[in-house]
Amino acid sequence: MSQIPTANADWPERYYHLDQILDRPGPRTDEAFPAGDQVKEFLREGCKILVIGAGGLGCEILANLALSGFKDIHVIDMDTIDISNLNRQFLFRPKDVGKPKATVAAAFVMDRVPGVKVTPYYGKIQDKDDDYYMQFNLVICGLDSIEARRWMNATLVGMADPDVPETIKPLIDGGTEGFKGQARVIIPGLSSCYECSLDMLNKQTAFPICTIANTPRQPEHCIEWASVLEWPRIKGDLKLDTDDPDHISWLYGVASARAQEFKIEGVTWSLTQGVVKNIIPAIASTNAIIAASCCTEALKIATTSAPYLDNYFMLIGTEGVYSFTFQHERKPDYLIVEEFLDWLLEKQDIQAKKPSLSYGNTPIYLQAPPQLEQATRKNLQRKVSEIVPAGNEITVTSVSLPFSLTLKVEYV
Repeated sequence: MSQIPTANADWPERYYHLDQILDRPGPRTDEAFPAGDQVKEFLREGCKILVIGAGGLGCEILANLALSGFKDIHVIDMDTIDISNLNRQFLFRPKDVGKPKATVAAAFVMDRVPGVKVTPYYGKIQDKDDDYYMQFNLVICGLDSIEARRWMNATLVGMADPDVPETIKPLIDGGTEGFKGQARVIIPGLSSCYECSLDMLNKQTAFPICTIANTPRQPEHCIEWASVLEWPRIKGDLKLDTDDPDHISWLYGVASARAQEFKIEGVTWSLTQGVVKNIIPAIASTNAIIAASCCTEALKIATTSAPYLDNYFMLIGTEGVYSFTFQHERKPDYLIVEEFLDWLLEKQDIQAKKPSLSYGNTPIYLQAPPQLEQATRKNLQRKVSEIVPAGNEITVTSVSLPFSLTLKVEYV
């Protein structure tokens, strides 16, 4: 278990080794690097940094930032501490179970590193508006949710005005999956962003409905049955909240009963949560490596003491310690018809098969008959905005839909 050393606020050499980097320019520092007191004062007094998430990765990030000279740190997390967190989230102790992660993590860091102020918020990132996020110089994400990452990315990109530099808030995103991890730097509006790399994500495993409904063979089938079929049947319009312990409890109980009926073993609370949230078990060493990368990038951006990552670091620890970096290409700021079709195919609440698209009486892309498919195939690489003006509607027809689906198009 990693330990955070207690730092004496009066210890004059607390930042001795860090000051060796900040007191003089190096061979790769920016030409405008303000070596000496100016950069140290900004880092320790003027730089305000936000950490999203106080879980396994977030705990490591908070500790590293505090020990790297950042003194004005804010943290947001909507979760409370569970006993299962204690093996890898080292800011928490058994007495903290049930308490908000953000609050406990902030208190722990401030106790261990006097002089550092950590301001917690127990709630959702969506609770805050643009004015809140505008106050920060940097944002670091240590999340386990694709949806939350996309929301945070979209918020910062939407705030950024290239003509007003102070509106551009660098986003450092870290993530881990078992022995694999990634860290990246996103400069909103200028570099590749989170939306540009969605095609790199592994698609969730989908179980056939007939299997989970009639012949379950795995504990995952029982959990999917509880969440996909039984929840809407029993709960009606109540939306399943995978972050609500009461909802997970209900799914666990129903899935356990189902498993017992079919003599299936292995349904546990953690597996239930893992299946419905698509969680992969966390490895503490991976969290430590990725957190170190995120915080190093934060230090480089805040001080201009070295070039920051451009723009993606990936760790693959399944076959030894191996990592590499690369620049992910920025996607153009428009959607083509083929990408729109891919989105329709991936939407679980639509489940369209071989969808055809039209705008008014004009065919955009038709899957059948073959002659029309060939005639409209040229539109697949066209921008949607070239074909359908904003505020108008695209009609979607599919063999799997008993109706025509109409989608109103807006461009942002």
